[in-house]
Amino acid sequence: MAESFYKSLDAAKDRVSTRTLLHEAIPLTGTIVSGTYNGENIKDYAHGMFQSVYDYPYLSSSANHIFDIAIGVSTSGLYNSVTQQQSKKLNIYNQMSQVLVGHDHTGSILEFDADGDILAGGTKHEDVFFVNFSRLLYKDEIKKGTFEMYLGVNSSYADPMLKRIKIADASGSNGYLVNSPAGEYGVLFATEDTSGDVIKTDDAYPVGLLYYQAGVAVISGSVFNDAADGGILHNNLHSSHLRSTGGPAGFQAVTSSTISTMADSIRNRIYNVQFNNTVELNSTIYFCRVNHNNYNYSTNPTYLSGSKIRCKTQSTDVPVSYITTIGLYNDNNQLLATAKLSEPLKKTPDNELTIRVRLDY
Repeated sequence: MAESFYKSLDAAKDRVSTRTLLHEAIPLTGTIVSGTYNGENIKDYAHGMFQSVYDYPYLSSSANHIFDIAIGVSTSGLYNSVTQQQSKKLNIYNQMSQVLVGHDHTGSILEFDADGDILAGGTKHEDVFFVNFSRLLYKDEIKKGTFEMYLGVNSSYADPMLKRIKIADASGSNGYLVNSPAGEYGVLFATEDTSGDVIKTDDAYPVGLLYYQAGVAVISGSVFNDAADGGILHNNLHSSHLRSTGGPAGFQAVTSSTISTMADSIRNRIYNVQFNNTVELNSTIYFCRVNHNNYNYSTNPTYLSGSKIRCKTQSTDVPVSYITTIGLYNDNNQLLATAKLSEPLKKTPDNELTIRVRLDY
């Protein structure tokens, strides 16, 4: 124990606050999402409004929730053609858009804008599917510019991964937008991942939005439609068949399918998803300065032997102490935190020390 007096810290000189961003890579392979556990890691609910995906059979105590899939349609899109769960699909779209996009000056719910420039109008994402990632995965936010999703878009239901597209927030690191109630978001662009006239022209198409702090990807159903059906796929490829039982091709299947059926179809076309998450670590660093004339003695009873200092053999010897612990106190001298040194630091009148203490939160 060092000398029994307290030394005040100067808030301006001895304390500084910092912020550190930590990242880890999150890979979600298609085998986990759709193949490995034969559907035992998929949970459907009685309300039928979304489907949950786990990394292990969901009844297992070791299962972790990784994301949810939901389907939404707007009144300016396929809504009037929907015969299955019409109101639920509209409610999902409206709920997500009012949380992620907000309202206009009249109080009306805004639709998802393709380029994020809401005031300028332009193309809207009217019929979409949502991928809501678990907080366990994206932590504080998805790192901008790292998101990639690979979707199988081959027209054949039996072999969907033969042709694939890549969806990424290509401009996310420096081209993100901030006009959302949910925080920052970026535009998702689709490009070819396999060769052979997958995209209608050799270009990158805005097909969705990624909300970084909310951990939500909003993806247009146009990724499964060919150009003739208003989508981004090449006409030679044709719209993707999302159901094995026939019915409309492409995302038009939403009109006669339940949300769970559509979620199954989309999930089985996820080839891979990967991104880096972000953990924001806030720290306060205290610089504890020990001057040459401070803490050269100890009040520890073992420091004395027969009323004599153990480390001195003659009265002319310099005093010696060893610093092992730093204590941080409040204004009432109540101990709030302690920091242990990795090894004792020798302190004599001949030296001075500056000990850096960091509190993370």
